[in-house]
Formats: sequence, structure tokens, C-alpha cells
Amino acid sequence: MAERIDGKQVAADVRAKVGEAVKTLPGQPTLAVVLVGEDPASQVYVRNKVRQTEEAGMRSLHHHLPVDASQDEVEALISRLNGDDEVDGILLQLPLPKGLDEQRAIECIAPAKDVDGLTEASAGRLVLGKDGLRPCTPTGCVILAKSVLGDDLSGKNVVVIGRSILVGKPAALLFLAENCTVTIAHSRTKDLAALCRTADILVPAVGRPEMVKGDWVKPGAVLIDVGINRIDAPEKGEGKTRLVGDADFGDCEKVAGHITPVPGGVGPMTIACLLRNTVIAACYRRGWALPSGL
Repeated sequence: MAERIDGKQVAADVRAKVGEAVKTLPGQPTLAVVLVGEDPASQVYVRNKVRQTEEAGMRSLHHHLPVDASQDEVEALISRLNGDDEVDGILLQLPLPKGLDEQRAIECIAPAKDVDGLTEASAGRLVLGKDGLRPCTPTGCVILAKSVLGDDLSGKNVVVIGRSILVGKPAALLFLAENCTVTIAHSRTKDLAALCRTADILVPAVGRPEMVKGDWVKPGAVLIDVGINRIDAPEKGEGKTRLVGDADFGDCEKVAGHITPVPGGVGPMTIACLLRNTVIAACYRRGWALPSGL
């Protein structure tokens, strides 16, 4: 039976390190969060980000635009934040309301303040192996793997299922930077199950509920489940739902050595890595020495 990887605890450890790092800095890093519209889930995410930013000893700025804000208004706000020397990081909460161009808005963020690591400049630095701000969720996946395997992942076989620019591709590059042997699988991959069974670290990130079954998993492997899917849960009552990952947890738990639950696995790591990126961005921008331990 697999040991569950407690993402909440690992995330708390990362946040604690961020808090300690902030105390050593000559100034207070500042994160600006931009929320457009009234999406309830986004509002919850933003509140959590603001709260955890402040708990880590950093300053948080919250900018809320109405649901009918134009593309020009969103980009004008981002431009103002780019020019504000007090702001170290800019987070544009996604998704944006219908009719707005997310990628165009993201590209307005100054690369030095791109704490989500989503701009073309950030992606380019990741591909080239240059220092920069890395996407939060993929970074969290690497940290979770290290939490059970140790800091040296050299030689591990990693299979990432999914080739999205948000998770799949950057996760593959981050594990490659750790000297892993990495395969990116996707919908056209032949005999996906057999390929997954070669993985010491398996990272499903496709958004298909419980796709990965126990017989896809190499005995003793580490399974980092990025998927978060809401499915019907009639056992809870009419109209009720529950969250599941891209892996069939009950089935995979019998085979894997370590596995992340959903919820409570990768999810908490995203905000923790956002806070970490904010400290890194502040140090890069302001010429501060990067605290050890991050």
C-alpha cells in the first residue's frame, strides 16, 4: 500500500522557508494580484493567496476589475504594475471572463515580475536552462517528488502524461534539469499503459478523471497526480459531486510506493511556490542575495 504524500505539509514547509527567507531580506517583497470578474472559485483562490502572502511576511496588493472590463483596461493595469518599482511580482488570476484574450494579457506582464512563469520569456529561459521564474504547479511536482526520494533525482525515469504549456511541458523540463530521463506522453502515444509502467515518477496532468489505473503503475513508483476533476457523487446524495485526480487513487494506491491524494496533494503546492517565486523575483530585481534554503 502506497504512502500518501501530504501536499499540505510539504507546502507548509515551503511557506515556512519563505517566511524565514523574508526575515533576512533588506526590504519587503510585494505581490500584486489582479482579479477580473466575479468567478467564485477565483475569488476564493485570490483570498487564499492574499492571506498566505501576508502570513509569509510579504506585502499583498489586490486589484479587482469588473467582469465587463475591456482588454485595454486589463492590460493598462498590468502596465501600471510593471512600472511600479514597489511591485516585485504580478499574478493575473485565471481564467479571465469570456471575451478577453488570456495569453495577450499574460504577455503584458514584465518577465522580471512573472511569478507564475507563464510568459514567453520565462518559458524561453526554462528551455535554455537559464535562471528565471518557473511555473508554480510543475515546480511543486518536483518538490513533492524530492520530499520522498531526496534531493538527488538523477537517473530517475519520469513519464509526464500531458503536453500543456501550463503543466506538462514545463514539468518535463524541470525534471530534465534534475538529470532525470523524461518522456512526455499524450493522446497519440501508443500503448500508454506500458510506457507508464516504466516510470519511477509518474505525473498525470491531462484532466481526465481517474484515467490512470493501478496496472499502469510500476510497483513502488512515485505518482504525482496533477489532475483535479469534479465528478458526480450519487453516493453523497442527489446532485452531489466530489473531486478526483487523473489517477484512480484506490487502484493506484495498491501498487505505487508514494502517491499524492486529490485534493491535498499538488494543489497546496501551487500557492507555496508562488510565494517562493515572489521572493526570488524580489531578489533578482533588487539585487538582493538570494536566501539559502529556497
